[in-house]
Parts: sequence; C-alpha cells; structure tokens
Amino acid sequence: MSVSLSDFDLTSHEHIPTTLFETAEQGSLYVANAIAELIESRNKESKTTVLGLATGSTPTQVYDELVRKHKEEGLSFKNVITFNLDEYYPMAPEAHQSYVHFMHEYLFNHIDIDPKNIHIPDGTLKKDMISDFCANYEAKIDAAGGLDIQILGIGRTGHIGFNEPGSTVDSITRLITLDRVTMLDAASGFFGIENVPRRAITMGVGTILKAKKIYMMAWGEGKAKIIKETVEGSINTSIPATFLQHHKNTEVILDDAASAELTRIKTPWLAGPIKWNNFLIKKAVIWLSLKLEKPILKLTEEDYREYGMNDILVEIGTAYNVNIRVFNQIQHTITGWPGGKPNADDTYRPERKTPFPKKALIFSPHPDDDVISMGGTFIRLVDQGHKVHVAYQTSGNIAVFDDDAVRFADFVSDYNDVFQLDDTQADNMFREIRKFLENKKQGEPDSEEIKIIKGLIRRGEAKAACRYVGIPDENIHFLDLPFYETGKIRKKPIGPEDVAIVKKLITEIKPHQIYAAGDLSDPHGTHRVCLEAIFAALRELRDEPWMKDCYVWLYRGAWQEWDIEDIEMAVPLSPAETDKKRRAIFKHQSQKDRPLFPGSDKREFWQRADDRTRGTAEIYDELGLAEYEAMEAFVRWKELDD
Repeated sequence: MSVSLSDFDLTSHEHIPTTLFETAEQGSLYVANAIAELIESRNKESKTTVLGLATGSTPTQVYDELVRKHKEEGLSFKNVITFNLDEYYPMAPEAHQSYVHFMHEYLFNHIDIDPKNIHIPDGTLKKDMISDFCANYEAKIDAAGGLDIQILGIGRTGHIGFNEPGSTVDSITRLITLDRVTMLDAASGFFGIENVPRRAITMGVGTILKAKKIYMMAWGEGKAKIIKETVEGSINTSIPATFLQHHKNTEVILDDAASAELTRIKTPWLAGPIKWNNFLIKKAVIWLSLKLEKPILKLTEEDYREYGMNDILVEIGTAYNVNIRVFNQIQHTITGWPGGKPNADDTYRPERKTPFPKKALIFSPHPDDDVISMGGTFIRLVDQGHKVHVAYQTSGNIAVFDDDAVRFADFVSDYNDVFQLDDTQADNMFREIRKFLENKKQGEPDSEEIKIIKGLIRRGEAKAACRYVGIPDENIHFLDLPFYETGKIRKKPIGPEDVAIVKKLITEIKPHQIYAAGDLSDPHGTHRVCLEAIFAALRELRDEPWMKDCYVWLYRGAWQEWDIEDIEMAVPLSPAETDKKRRAIFKHQSQKDRPLFPGSDKREFWQRADDRTRGTAEIYDELGLAEYEAMEAFVRWKELDD
C-alpha cells in the first residue's frame, strides 16, 4: 500500500514543516531523541532545559523512550524544568484521570527530576484563586527562561492544549470550557461522558507560541482530517492548531495513517509532477470518478487533463484503456468466496481455489470485533464448509458495566438458593462484590473476582455468537493475552509472553488463512497491540514450510474502513446475510444499547458495521460496478511473501 512519489517537492500546500514516519513509534523516537540531545547539551554546560509537556495517548511513547534513555544511557533530568499544558478542573491530583497521575505514571516516577521543577496546573483550586494561579504560572515559565521545547498533540476539534475553537492567538493560561467533542473523546477514561469535567486549566495559544521549538505529533487515521486542515488550511480561530503557522520553528510529526489526507499523500498529482505507478494510477482514477460523480468507464480524456492527470494518458494511452484497466482491477477484488472457490479459475480472484476446504483462523482483539467487522465473511466461510477457528485475544473485561457484574453474581447466588446447593461461597462473593463496587472510586481497577466475572460475561457472549454462526466449541479459543490484564485503561506493552501465546495457537492450527484486525483507529490502542503480537508471531514462524501457504487478511470496520484503492478483497453480503450478521452482533448483550467505551462515535457497534459495509458497497456502485447490499473489505499483509 506504500506510495512511491517522485523527487519533486510535493509539500507546496503545507504551511508548517511536516515530517512523516511509517509508524508512531518511529515518530516518537525522533521527538524523544531531539529532547534528549537538548538536555544532554545543556547538562554539559550546567544549564537548565525547560520543557512544555503534553498528556494523552500521543506522547506516551516519547516518555517511554526518555525513561529508557535515563535508565539505560544515563540521561539525567536533574537540570530539567517542566510545565504541563493543562489539567481538568476540578480534578484531584490522586485521581486516576488527573494529569498529575498521568505524568508521574508515564515519566516522573521513573527519572531523576527534582519534584520542585515539576509544574502542572492545579485542579483543586477554588474558582476565585484560578486567575492569580494562571498569572503566576505564566510568570514561572518566563522566570525559567521560557520553554525550550513544547510537545503537543492535537484534538479532533483542532485544539492544542485545551485551547478549544474560539481561542485567540494571544490567549494565555486560563480556565476554559471543554468542547463536547473533546469530552466525548475523553469519555472512555472517565467511564462515561457524564463523568468528564466540563472545564480545564490550560496554557494559552500565546503561551505555546512563545516556545523556542514546537513538536506537534499526531497518530492514526482519526487525526488525518484535522491534520490536513491544520497544515494546509488557512489560519482561523475555529481550528486553534492553525495558529502554529505563525511559529517559525514548529514541526509536525505524523505516522502514515495521520498523513493520509495531506495533498502529497492523498492526491499528489495535484501538487506537481509525480512518477506514476500502478497503485497511484488506481488511486487517482478512483478519486477522479468519485469527485466528478461519474462511473469509471465514463471518464473522458478531458476529465483527466483538467485534473493534472494527463501523464497517465501519455503512459497508458487513451482514457478508455485507463478506465478499463482500473475498472478490472477493482472488479477483481470482488468475491463471494472468501476462502476461494473450488473448481474455478482463480487467476483474477483474491483467494486461491485450493486447498479446499481451508483452515481459517480469525483473530479478534475483543470478544466482538470478529462479528462486528467481518461477521458476513465469517458466516460465508462457515457456510461454504471451511474449518474456521476464532481466537479472542483479550478478555474485554474492562468494557463491562459494573451493574452487569453484580447481575451475574446475583444470578449465581440465586441459582444456589433455588437448587438448594450447600455453598455459601457464592453468597459471600456476591456481598463482597456489592461492597467493593459501592465504594469503588472512578477509574479504580476492579478486584480480581470482578475482572473474572466481567471476563466470563464477554466469554459467554462470544461463545453465543460463534454457536449462532455455526462454530463448534472446540474451535473457539480465548487467549487472554497478559498485556491486557491490568484492570486499567492503560495496558502493558506487548511482551514475549503475548507473542508466545499467539505463536503457539498458529502453530497448532497451521491455517491457510489468518484474519486479523487492521483497524488501528481504535482509540484505546488494543487493536494495535493485538496486531503487533500477531505480526511478531508470524515473523518468528516465517520459515515454517506451512507458512508459505498461508494468506494473512486484515479487516477493519469498528472504527475505520479501508480506502477503496487499498481494498484487495471485497466480500458482498446479501440482505439476509447482513441481517444474520446483525443478530450475531446482538449476542454481545453487554455491548448493546450503550457500550462502556464507544469512543467519539455515538452509534452502537452494529450500526457502525451496517453503515460502513453499506457505504463500501455504495462506493463500488458509484464507480460503476455491481450494486450490492453491503460489502466487507480486506487488505492482504504481504510482508512474509518476500
């Protein structure tokens, strides 16, 4: 899926210097190295380094690397002074959602910084004290010599810090009201939007712009649109991040996914001459067809010339030749046989006809991602006679409401009473659970008993969905990867034990197909970590003879869908299959009506699945291909093909 651009400068649309990295990890290392180099050079001169720090998921890998450098390379923070961007208001510092807690958990507890040099806005102040505190915060930054480096993330509203739309370029540290979109994005950490503070204390845009160097980072597809508006759009108060265009030393750091909407990535032919390849031609023709609302086969030479695509005609020939070539490429992605059609010519099919039946292994990060994102294909594979296994990588226990845990514990207690079982343990457990949850603080990890109950709830729902689809119990696997079992929203990094568990299952099954979640927009990061575990296991297994006959297909759906030009297998669904998929999703009752962690999307997961699969089918229709009720899309991972 990588794009090969020419050596021409395609950044002419960008108003802020922007550096792209393949992954968030690579971008984070780049920023961490820049910070470490400054600290080391200042330490040699016995000078202080003043850092402006951010919170949230964006900078966590930067902090991880700085901690590593401190522990393994001796990087000292004794001469470092820090000022954090913001804090919720009101917010107790010991609360799990406080940025005081965040900074100590990710950074301060693991380095040799002087506690007196740590500055974070105080979320416990009385309201009449906030104005003086903010003025003093500004004065302390100035007294320290100003911010040498300020690191930033960016919210979907375009906020930097908590400077929401409407913030002015000269704004300073102050109390602000959070935008509802920002509150929705924070809701998972607070176990519901109703628990998110409505206000926050934040450095102002003007305060941020006084920093000598600014790094703004963004990871994932979910940030792509706001990044384009920030980097390529005009400066305006409705997107405060655009004020960074005023700063002479700002650098935007992006991973591949966050850069997807930039002109140089999405439509590079509009920025200047490029070296065309097969992927870019396909991408450009699809874009032109959708922009002009004309089926591919109706595009004319005038259409190509008007939108800077005449070079395609020079290279390939007439518009007809280009049109039919791309049309056929897209048409060949469509198959009603995701496991391969036996006794058929598979020259232009995405999957091989042999062997048949195949052994298929579907990895699901949570106990419902399989049916949400590829439920129709799941059903097809089973109905067409393939030997399908499902592996649930995590328990999903954190996404179960407390009252559901109480309800199931109550069931066990009542079950013992009704059947007169001589067992008081269930009654005692029920009372202990009730007592714990009544006194549980917001964000506090569950007890081991409650985590087990919540995990069993998700496990039972997954079994019900699999049985409904037609999977035998012995083909249902619960991996309970250790990285997930923290009881907190923050998970442990992927470890050798996680990879070993995944590797063991793959080795036992020796599948001809592996399906894995490539939906990296998951705001909680679980999908990303689960995919890393699969890729790591596959790399270790790459030399096994049976791996040569294994295709790895990546699905999306819960948070994001593949772009049409990326799709390599599209499985059409009938109205009956769409309905059956929906009923399979409904088996996950604890996630129905109101999921605990819905992200910023208010729709239920079954609604998202319906809308996305129908949306994909509609785009295929608009391009001039056959009209279907819905389509599930896949991209093949080919790293091991070399």
